[in-house]
Amino acid sequence: MHIGIGSFQRAHQAWYLHRLLQENTREKWIVAAGGIRKDTASLLDALSKQDGQYILETVTPKGERDYEKITSIQKILPYDDKMQGLVEQGIRPETKIIAFTVTEGGYYLDTNHQLDKSSRDIQSELKGEICTIYGALKAILKERIRKGGQPVTLLSCDNLRHNGERFRNGFIEFLKLSREDQLLEWVRKNTFSPNTMVDRITPRPSADLPERVYRATHFRDAAPVMAESFIQWVIEDHFIDGRPELEKVGVEMVKSVDPWEEAKIRILNSSHSCVAWAGTLAGLSFIHEDVANAEIRKMAWNYVTEDVIPCLTPSPLDLARYRDVVLDRFSNPYIKDTNQRVAADSFSKIPGFITPTLTECYDRGKTPDATAVLPALFFVFLENYVKDLIPYQYQDGIMDQQAVHEMFKAGDPVAEYAGDKMLFGKLAGKPEFVKLLHNKINYLRDWQKKVNN
Repeated sequence: MHIGIGSFQRAHQAWYLHRLLQENTREKWIVAAGGIRKDTASLLDALSKQDGQYILETVTPKGERDYEKITSIQKILPYDDKMQGLVEQGIRPETKIIAFTVTEGGYYLDTNHQLDKSSRDIQSELKGEICTIYGALKAILKERIRKGGQPVTLLSCDNLRHNGERFRNGFIEFLKLSREDQLLEWVRKNTFSPNTMVDRITPRPSADLPERVYRATHFRDAAPVMAESFIQWVIEDHFIDGRPELEKVGVEMVKSVDPWEEAKIRILNSSHSCVAWAGTLAGLSFIHEDVANAEIRKMAWNYVTEDVIPCLTPSPLDLARYRDVVLDRFSNPYIKDTNQRVAADSFSKIPGFITPTLTECYDRGKTPDATAVLPALFFVFLENYVKDLIPYQYQDGIMDQQAVHEMFKAGDPVAEYAGDKMLFGKLAGKPEFVKLLHNKINYLRDWQKKVNN
């Protein structure tokens, strides 16, 4: 069962399961999919009318397009605010894995990777509502225990460092706050939460995608998906009650996902945010336009080369080659991935993707000049946001809009920003870090004026 049936899940996990179904293996693993957000209802309805099937369009950097009907989602769980569809599927003995894609902010963790108890959503759930992955799983697993309580793997499929461990810590803390002692003990003994690394650039479907799909396949698809041709999934082989033979279709089953995870989060995800912020400030709309700008591409290249690679060395991966592959993937003009999509939820990306490199550089006795450009870009992005100069609606699930506006009313907004422990952890407020951000922000303000004149 998968919770969070967005474009990424349908271009990634569902694709692997579809390919596995084509292999005619002994065990037939299928996907039952639903969501915990009300805005998924229309998508679920559209997929239900198509028996869960849809077309995946993939495109290479050379513009070579491929179309494939994905058939692994064979059960659609309609949305309701009590999550009855998820509960009914989650208690079934054939449901051996409950996977989820809820984005980084959907785990409600602070910079110490602990559950953010002050979150309005978490507080609402402690009063009995269901609006996060924690509340949904609490409802599912309580009923699963009542029906016999077979073990189940809880599988995170998000760009969260140590996603299995950190989800599990958040869930356990949530159950403690909920005073669910029996469920807490059961979860500890009867669930595993392996760490994973997921990767495939999957933009929001463009308006012309359905017609393009129809011309290529003659299938009128109300819910097509498009993605880049590149795909990768690395999973720690730690499942409690069986798993699909995913290695048969290219999934890397490993003892520890750490090297792949660190490379992907620090090189791909952080660079993605870097170019999206910079491109937005330069008046650009798409990621491929951003990396075509020599100065923006250099910001990302310098960040990885000067700071990330030294931090991650030694590594089983060729990090310089990985950097170059990532930048080439970003340059794919056919994906048309928007700065709006990539820039979303940046408040959860700074502490998860970027602060670790800042911290490790200082710990190594090196000033993180190249990395500091990234949080400086986000500051200037926010500065433009409060002036209503961002050319799209910025979406951020954990942003406190009032606090952001108040920050820019302070005597020294940069010092306020650099002093935020939620963003920068132990670096927050340190004079050398505040000074570094002041310098980078002043440089980027001048750069923005230059590129827009």
